[in-house]
Amino acid sequence: MLHTWNDLPRTVCAAIEVETGPVNRVEVPAAGRNSDFAATLHTQRGTVFCKGIVDAGGTRGSMHRREADVASYLPPAVVPSLLWRVETDGWLMLGYHHIAGHHADLSPGSKDLPLVADAVSTLARELADSAAPGVPALSEKMAWMAGWRRLRHQPPAELDQWSRERLDVLVELEAEGIESVAGTSLIHTDLHQLNILVGDDRAWVIDWAWSRTGAAWIDAAHLVVRLIGQGHSPEAAEQWAGTTSAWHSASPEALTAFSAALLGMWTYLQHTDPLPMRAGLAAAARRWTEYRLVLGRA
Repeated sequence: MLHTWNDLPRTVCAAIEVETGPVNRVEVPAAGRNSDFAATLHTQRGTVFCKGIVDAGGTRGSMHRREADVASYLPPAVVPSLLWRVETDGWLMLGYHHIAGHHADLSPGSKDLPLVADAVSTLARELADSAAPGVPALSEKMAWMAGWRRLRHQPPAELDQWSRERLDVLVELEAEGIESVAGTSLIHTDLHQLNILVGDDRAWVIDWAWSRTGAAWIDAAHLVVRLIGQGHSPEAAEQWAGTTSAWHSASPEALTAFSAALLGMWTYLQHTDPLPMRAGLAAAARRWTEYRLVLGRA
């Protein structure tokens, strides 16, 4: 549950107002689920977006801390600048340059799509060989998750026939996919509509709590699944990805293996923690993997 400004401890509000001056008005966004507090603050010194977490010393706090730690390495042309961070009474609060805009429309024909491609390309160029310290490798997260390996070890009764018949092949592809993501770029790994704002004639990438190091083409690949989920065909989604700067650095084999690994993650999560959006993501990832497998046989 999101806390309101009035829910915050007075010590936390006071610490924020040291950075901003008195807060005159607070707007709570309609979207956002990973913070305990998120709001646009209209203050004496201007407008700022503030987000924060109550368990600053816990797991979610560590994610917000990583987001703050990598902020200085991110390109200000497409990532809102971190203005300040406040930690008091168990809360970690982050203040960002406010972007007036809307969440990206990823549907076919959207005017936002070229802007999103430009932003993804900027990230790939600017964050190659990133020196951001302490950021874990994406391959480590994927190796731990390994959805197909987990599902083969203990297949749920409701696992679909397509997956059952291909478990051995999918486990092999998943292992190849984990190897394929190795790289030295700083990558977002959680790009979707709610983490992309469009304003000032550009797309802005927000919420870097899941940042990892890996191959530069990974963020575009994650967006392929999101585009399919928004109505694009797999072929059209890959054509869009082909307009980004790093996409063609991935081999066809790497893309097929990664698509299978991503499908394994969403399929496993759909069965073990079936949140509302996961069925759609698993279905979109399945369409991409099926498309990639057909290409491989062509």
